[in-house]
Order: sequence, then C-alpha cells, then structure tokens
Amino acid sequence: MKFYNFVIRYRLLLGFLFLAIAIVTNIYAGFWPAFIAYLVGVVLIFGHFFFGPMRLIQEYMETGDMEGAERILNQIKYPNLLYKPIRSVYYTLKGNIAMMKQDYDGAEKMMKKGLDLGMPMKEAEGASLLQMGMIALQKNDMKTGESYIRSALRKGLPDKENEAAAYLQLCSIMMTKREFRAAKDFFRKAKALKPTTPQIADQIKQIEKYIARMPG
Repeated sequence: MKFYNFVIRYRLLLGFLFLAIAIVTNIYAGFWPAFIAYLVGVVLIFGHFFFGPMRLIQEYMETGDMEGAERILNQIKYPNLLYKPIRSVYYTLKGNIAMMKQDYDGAEKMMKKGLDLGMPMKEAEGASLLQMGMIALQKNDMKTGESYIRSALRKGLPDKENEAAAYLQLCSIMMTKREFRAAKDFFRKAKALKPTTPQIADQIKQIEKYIARMPG
C-alpha cells in the first residue's frame, strides 16, 4: 500500500524518468528494448493527468486532515483533464473545503460544477445537494435551501446522520415559516433516526425543549 501511494505521489516524475531511460535505451539498443520503458512512462504520465492523486486525498479526508487534503488538491493544475467522475469529486471536495472556510460563494461555485458533471453515486449526489441547501440557508435564501434539501432526500443520502441533518434543517425552515405541523413531522423523522453525531444530537435536544409547546 505504501509503495502504491509512493507511485501515485511521484507518478509524473517517475513517468519522465522512464521516458528518459527509454530514450537512452532507444539510442544505444534500438526501439524494441526501449518499448517497455516507453510504455510505463506514458502510462504513468497519463495516469497523473487522467486520474490525479485522489487516493491520497481520500486518506487525508478519512483522518480529518483537511489541510493535507487541500494541499493535494492544489497539486492538480489541470482539473479539466481528469476523468469526468473524478473531476466531479474534485470540485465537490473543493466545495467542501471552501464551505469549512465559510467561503459560501466559492463553495457554491465548486459544488455546482461537481453536480453539473454528474456524481458517480446517487448518495453522493444527495450529499452534494444537501451541502448546496446548507450554503443557501447560510446566505439566507430559504426557498432555494429548502428546494435543495428536499431534492437531497429524494436522491438519497449516504447515512442516517446526513438524513437526520436534512430533516432538522427542514424542521427549522418550517418553524420559521410557522408551519408547525410540518415542523413537528420533520422533527419526529430526524429523532427516529437516532443520530449519534454530537452536533446533530445536541440540536435535537435543543429543539425538543420547546417543539411540544408549538401549536398544531
């Protein structure tokens, strides 16, 4: 695994190294002895631009090292050359990082690019739509936020934590709109999922304190 990650990290340099070996071999021994080195070099360079270092980014994301993930993303100089599903993930990750920095305009721009390219899985599309909804709500665009969040639930979300977060957002929107019956319904759906994420669980506790006193 470490060797594979090493190859991914230095794929471009290794590709040029193999091409240099191939050229020298070609000069002194002919094309066919150099063919394998040419092939390996071309495959490595092609892989660098077509697939990018997404596996390395995944490791940083899993450990919560967003700065490390951003450093790897910034190494991708030509995202338009990435394979389309990978390009979609690239823009989605850029959007997530921008959102963490509270750069909502930048996050929205990146997320839209990812969605326009099409997500590799419906659950991933749902998660991106949920993020777009959150961004819209941060910008006080409640109508757009509600539309995105409802779309996210229709597409499907990757886990109960995201689903609970979506229902709680809809609950808050309905409370603001004074549609108390709908707010209670969304709250019950969120609570029934029994989310364990501290932030979501705490939000449920806070809403529960006064939702029973609502009319409807």
